[in-house]
Amino acid sequence: MSAVARGFSVLAAVVFGCAVGGAWADEGATMTHASPAGTTGAEIYVHICQGCHMPQGEGASGAGHYPSLAHSDDLKGRLGQIVAAQVVLNGRNGMPAFGHSQRRNPFGDLTLLSDAQVAEIVNYVRSHFGNNFPERLTAAQVATLRHPVSAPGPF
Repeated sequence: MSAVARGFSVLAAVVFGCAVGGAWADEGATMTHASPAGTTGAEIYVHICQGCHMPQGEGASGAGHYPSLAHSDDLKGRLGQIVAAQVVLNGRNGMPAFGHSQRRNPFGDLTLLSDAQVAEIVNYVRSHFGNNFPERLTAAQVATLRHPVSAPGPF
């Protein structure tokens, strides 16, 4: 590989790594998004979310639009809780999905968050940054969003 091609590969890896706000770990010939360094909502936020949504959840605009999570009525009530969990699981408007494995770039798969980690990050965002929503999401509730149970129908 030429020096120019090697330099481009390194630059592309850095750009893709910054785009998801996380650290990249070299694993042989492929690169994958590193797991969060912890399991609390605060630790997951720092390692995955704050790169785009900023340290105080204020959001950002520039190369993309990263909505504010601070003082957000969108997170209010049971519906806000469910929508937030679905966004973490499935992604939205360019945000990567952290609920199932997808090839999002040529370097590997993004981290999958467990049901408990999804619940932790949703509960963290809904109780910080000027948000004070008391309803708590559980890992069991996230599991039903990740793998909805089909009700038997007449067809």
